[in-house]
Parts: sequence; structure tokens; C-alpha cells
Amino acid sequence: MKKGIDYCIGFHAAGISAGIKKNGKKDLGIIISESPANAAGVFTTNRVQAAPVVLDRERITSGICRAIIVNSGNANCCTGEQGIRDARAMTGLVARELGISEDMILVASTGVIGQPLPIEKITRFVPGLIKSAESEGFQDFAEAIMTTDTVPKIILREGDLDGKRFKVMGIAKGAGMIHPNMATLLGFICTDIQATSTMLQDALNKANEKSFNRITIDGDTSTNDTVLIIANGMSGAVIKHARHQKTFQDILDDVMVSLSRLVIKDAEGATKLVEIIVTGAKSNEDARIIADTVAGSSLVKTALFGEDANWGRILAAAGRAGVPVEPDKTEIYFNDVAMVKAGKGCGPEAEAEATKVLCTPEFSISIHLNMGSGHASVLTCDFSIDYVKINADYRS
Repeated sequence: MKKGIDYCIGFHAAGISAGIKKNGKKDLGIIISESPANAAGVFTTNRVQAAPVVLDRERITSGICRAIIVNSGNANCCTGEQGIRDARAMTGLVARELGISEDMILVASTGVIGQPLPIEKITRFVPGLIKSAESEGFQDFAEAIMTTDTVPKIILREGDLDGKRFKVMGIAKGAGMIHPNMATLLGFICTDIQATSTMLQDALNKANEKSFNRITIDGDTSTNDTVLIIANGMSGAVIKHARHQKTFQDILDDVMVSLSRLVIKDAEGATKLVEIIVTGAKSNEDARIIADTVAGSSLVKTALFGEDANWGRILAAAGRAGVPVEPDKTEIYFNDVAMVKAGKGCGPEAEAEATKVLCTPEFSISIHLNMGSGHASVLTCDFSIDYVKINADYRS
């Protein structure tokens, strides 16, 4: 999404290079709402939490936000009391420049863990960052929050409440260290609809469960996971009742699910986007556990990269998930190609057809357990040689 796009009313953004990254790419971004916006957030479940996460957890309870400042290239995590002071310094400078309370500023960081934040670089560039913020600055912001991402990730959708048009825009970063339990990424949702912070929190929780909490790249849950939503109400569209809430929920779901797919498509070194679908489990929870186990299996993921229709790895992963599975009832499909029925392979011809599926960039693997009505799905990707290379020298 580029300049010239009609973004959400009353929001401005910018992204610049402050010299945090060694490569000179953009690494400092900001989103500003012209008026106080109601806010909600979800955060990492990792017990090791970065300073910005700790600070945002405190401030999000007010339900009000005017701006979000984000840096990439440094996670500001495992940095002790200095890390908290640096996170507060980032928000404090933004507050002074905007002439508002510091409590209305949220902050996020992403990058290398355990290194002191070069706060002097950030403070030097914040005034210019704020001055450069504009309604068409979201592409620059999306670029500024990237780490190993290869492309910026922006989704914009529109809706209507009783003739009043509103927009929901989502921006995310994430390409590695991605796993459910919030999912490992930064995500920022702006909307010009009018909704209470309670409504936003409920909607965000539901959308997150369908999207960012249903993806995995490498099984690692980060220390910095943060997804924030802010709504300034400047479109004039107001959520008044359950039907309005559903309209907004459907659009928010669409934005966040679309973003989550972009994250997996841009996974470090990935060549495949694969949906693992489990049906016929004894419960939805059992289905989710099996889907997570298969989606996170290194052996399954390397077979996907090798375009090897090794269904035995899939069945073995399902069997070690720790929930009921009856192999003799299980079926496995690659798209609509039956690979396994009644726990047995369907032969060389089926494998040849399945290999054709594996050679495509996007496909599904369906596991039918035939034990009940439970179902779930998770997005995953393959493990390539490039994934190892990227993460072997990430700090350098």
C-alpha cells in the first residue's frame, strides 16, 4: 500500500532512519491520532518481557492513546531498569513534542535481545520524526518496524454502519521467532470508528485468536509481542448495538487474518505457506493441539521444503500430540489428494499427485480423525536452508 491511498481519518504516521540498524534502513516510526483514541492491546505470554511490553501493560489500562512510537533494530529486552527508563524516555519526548500527557503514549521495540537501547539516537530524531508525520506516511512506518521482514505488511478495509463509512487499517511486522501464545510480532490496528476500549479489547481478543494466535514459523514465542488497536471515532461511525459490533468484528477479523497470512508468506527463508486443518477430533481443543504439533514439527517442515510427501511424519506428529488419536480411523489429504485412509497410505499414484501439490507455493494438509466434531486450523511454512543462515548470524 503506497502514498495516495485514503487511509483512516485523523491518523498520521512516519518512518525514518535513526541509525539504530547497522544497514542504515528505516528503524524509527510513529503513529499519531489527531484526537484521543480509545485503545486496547494483547501482549506476549513469554515470562521474559521487554521493557516496552511492561510499560504498555501499565498504560493500556487507561484505555486511551494518542500516539505509538516504535523502533526496530533493538528489542530493549533484558536491559534492566535502564530499559524501563529508556522506554519512558521515548514516550516522554513524544509527549513533550505533542504537548500531551506521557501516559497517552505507547511504545514498542523489536530486534536483538540483551543489548542496551541506543536511546541518544532515538531522542535526537524524535522531533523530526513527529514533524514528518502525515496521513500518507504509513508505508514509511511499516518499513521502519521491519527486522528480517522482506516486505512491509499493511491491510486496509472499509465498512459501513447505518450509512457512515469507516476504515480499519492494520500494520504488522514479523518473519521469524513466530509461534502461537499471542504470536511473535508487532501489530498496530488503526480505525476511525467510535468504540469503547472495552469493545475494542473484546474484538481484539477474538480477532487475535483467529489470526496471530493461529500461526507458527519456528516454535519460538518472543519477548516483545505486542498488538495494539486504537480507535479515534473521527469517521462518525459509532458502534451502538450487537449488529454494529458484528460488522466491526468481521472487518477486524479480515484485517488481522490477512496480516497473519502475510507474516507466514514472508517467513524467514520460507518457500511454502501451508494450512494444517484438523477435523473429527474429540474436541476443538484436541484438534488445536494436534494442528499446533503438526504445524510446528521440524520433520514435517523440512519435508515440506524438500517437497517430499512423507505422510508418516504427519501421522507421527499427530500421534505424539498428547490427545486421543486412532490411527486406523485417520485420513490425510494434500489439498484434495487422499494420501492416507484408515491409517494406511494410498499408494504411489496418490504420492505422485501429492508431490504436485507440494510443488505449489500455497496448499493445505487436512487430517481427518473421524472421532468427533472437533476442528481447528493453523498456518505454517517450510524450513529451508536460508532459515538456518538467517538465524545463524542474526546479530551480525
